[in-house]
Amino acid sequence: MPSGAQPARRVLLKLSGESLMGEQSFGIQQEAGVEIARRLIEVSTAGIELAVVIGGGNIFRGVSTAASGMVRATADHMGMLATVMNALALRDEIEKAGGECRAMSALGIDGIAEPFVRPRAIRHLEKGRILIFAGGIGNPYFTTDTAATVRAIDIGARALLKATKVDGVYSSDPMIDAEATRYDHLTYTDVLIKNLKVMDATAIVMCREHALPVRVFNMHPPGALLAAAKGDPIGTLVTAEERIS
Repeated sequence: MPSGAQPARRVLLKLSGESLMGEQSFGIQQEAGVEIARRLIEVSTAGIELAVVIGGGNIFRGVSTAASGMVRATADHMGMLATVMNALALRDEIEKAGGECRAMSALGIDGIAEPFVRPRAIRHLEKGRILIFAGGIGNPYFTTDTAATVRAIDIGARALLKATKVDGVYSSDPMIDAEATRYDHLTYTDVLIKNLKVMDATAIVMCREHALPVRVFNMHPPGALLAAAKGDPIGTLVTAEERIS
């Protein structure tokens, strides 16, 4: 890095598997993958180092009835495999659109995805490659929210971005409650005490312990992901600071 140059901004984006469904009830819709890939490339070409963790709900939903009678560890491993499928689909769309991308899995799947190795992951980011983490953290009983938090800490991300269907965190479900209030800023403790559905409690506690800011936003509006990645005031920001009125 040249003397006096600022290090690149590095962020991790948590996407739900449902973001790949489009208008379908489950599965992967190519058009949705193409649009997400375009937005990820937009962030990467702006000089921001971008990592992604994507869930597997869009695929696991199709077998959720059968999985309801399974041992929890077995069902969780199936969910982790679903995230690998989504990571491969998204990597394919990014590469077809001209972006450079790598997929790393916490589950050993030789020849399909690279194993997660922290120094190698950081090198990929430093080379400007979009990096997709799959397979959770390789163990059952942990959500993809927690996996996203762990990986964000692993790579030294400056922020964890969580893309949702609404434009931030509300006091209640805005789809149901017309009186729901949107928060511009919350503390980690606010989220835990008010039981706000930002991420699971384990993930929030880890973010608090590592002072990792979380920004919750709606990725659908044009330019929203780039704005969030740049640190612009969009959606709801969760930090250790007292709430800003």
